[in-house]
Amino acid sequence: MKEKDIIEQQIIMAIKTVVDPEIPVDVYELGLIYDIDIKTNKDVEITMTLTSPNCPVAESLPEEVRTKVEYLQSVNKCNINIVFEPTWSAEHMSEEAKLELGML
Repeated sequence: MKEKDIIEQQIIMAIKTVVDPEIPVDVYELGLIYDIDIKTNKDVEITMTLTSPNCPVAESLPEEVRTKVEYLQSVNKCNINIVFEPTWSAEHMSEEAKLELGML
């Protein structure tokens, strides 16, 4: 496994500790993370969305993701880009998240 793949797995595990308080599932399994870009200097760009533009945790949730990722020794700095295109829907959720929420 390449170093970049190892770092990506560490980032995903860190992101999986961030739970959306409205939906008791982590933001990764909810499908809120659209892209993880690891630069050569180990800076990380994460593109994510929220369940809605009016999400009550619109400020705290991305900040929690950034903080957890920057805590990793393998990451230098993390920047979060919030996007609303494509719009999030339940189709973005993993099978695990759908099962947890009784949608399967």
